[in-house]
Amino acid sequence: MNAPAIDSGDGLPVIALVGRPNVGKSTLFNFLTRTRDALVADTPGLTRDRQYGYGRIGPRDYLIVDTGGLSGEKEGIAALMARQTQAALDEANVVLFMVDSREGLMPSDTDVAEMLRRLGKTLYLVVNKAEGLQPDAAGAEFHALGLGEPLAISSAHGHNVAALMELVLEDYPDTKIDLDSLYPGIRVAVVGRPNVGKSTLINRFLGEERLVTFDQPGTTRDSVFVPFTRDKHDYTLIDTAGVRRRARVSDLVEKFSIIKTLKAIDDAHVVIALIDAREGVTDQDAGLLGLIVQRGRALVLAVNKWDGLSEDQKQNARRSIELRLPFVGFASLHFISALHGNGVHKLLGEVRKAYAAAMRDLSTPDLTACLEDAVNRHSHPLVGGRRIKLRYAHQGGRNPPIIVIHGNQTAKVKATYRRYLINYFRKVFHLQGTPIRVEFRSGKNPYAGKRNKLTPRQEKKRERLRKHVRRK
Repeated sequence: MNAPAIDSGDGLPVIALVGRPNVGKSTLFNFLTRTRDALVADTPGLTRDRQYGYGRIGPRDYLIVDTGGLSGEKEGIAALMARQTQAALDEANVVLFMVDSREGLMPSDTDVAEMLRRLGKTLYLVVNKAEGLQPDAAGAEFHALGLGEPLAISSAHGHNVAALMELVLEDYPDTKIDLDSLYPGIRVAVVGRPNVGKSTLINRFLGEERLVTFDQPGTTRDSVFVPFTRDKHDYTLIDTAGVRRRARVSDLVEKFSIIKTLKAIDDAHVVIALIDAREGVTDQDAGLLGLIVQRGRALVLAVNKWDGLSEDQKQNARRSIELRLPFVGFASLHFISALHGNGVHKLLGEVRKAYAAAMRDLSTPDLTACLEDAVNRHSHPLVGGRRIKLRYAHQGGRNPPIIVIHGNQTAKVKATYRRYLINYFRKVFHLQGTPIRVEFRSGKNPYAGKRNKLTPRQEKKRERLRKHVRRK
């Protein structure tokens, strides 16, 4: 398969949250991403680096970047935060400049506004903490900044946030390329920190006869798609490092862009995440893997540079993974040397297994039988003296598999019980290599009455599944 490497285009729009400390940027980030990833407290300046996430509030997908506060100071931690914020602005398509309606217009707001005006980026002035205030009153004094109509919201309560994102994203229609028709094989993103061996592994996959050079200067927000065939299976590598000739793989530092990496994750079916065995699991590794899980991508974990380590070093590396990465226990783990090829031959087979699990179709009778047996083995504890009843399950999506469970009082299902059900479904249906999402719904069961309409063949299949579950 000799299709050329291509550029994916702009892909997901990137939105940066900017403003002085303690105006609510991290709170808005958490609301937009539906996570608690950013630090939130009443202490100013807690966010000193960029936080990245996939937006979930609004009419389409996007990337959101939280930044440290801008205070106007030119030394110490404030200057470092300013440099991080500038990096986020360079990557962004849209900037949300946040101010605090309770504190009013501050001199540092004016300084930040002047800096943002010179950037020439699409810019929105967002007046936060406006709960209980009339929108006109909340934003009145901020007209003086000359940045257009102030938009009043409450990030803590979610007031007007959805309307804000409708406005921000209206010029970015969801026109994602149909990658399945362009590249019918499995799309695989290879991700990891700089100098972890991404380029070496990519070139190892492609082989000596398929050396590809792509090192375009300029924007770092684009992914490169490199189709190839191995053992009669079609794949497309989504490159985040720049596919390089083998002679260039020894470069000491690889170009690294979080935005480019997150867009590659979004376009992939399966992600191979590389960790440096000599350094163990870093905060950056854990954060990147968290984003992969958040996006619901199937995952293969590879610990590179395993060759030459002492037994003590190997034990330390294993211990680091066990302690810091329990949330990716569903992924297969491999110890490899991309440079020498040790263990690499197993990775693409694991990619195929993870892809099959992520894309698997699960029937409603099978899911419901599995749910019933899981509940019979371990029921949910009583809530307020009442029993939570989980009656029926069906599939709500693939990549990742989404299992929708209907019952009563489902809003009160504990997180520990959700994890129990996820692990149970994974074990019964052999869904290794992919995250699983379980959603609970109360109210009328849309499948009510259908259980008595199974064909004799379906009934036999269901009973076989029950026996299989009981043996487990």
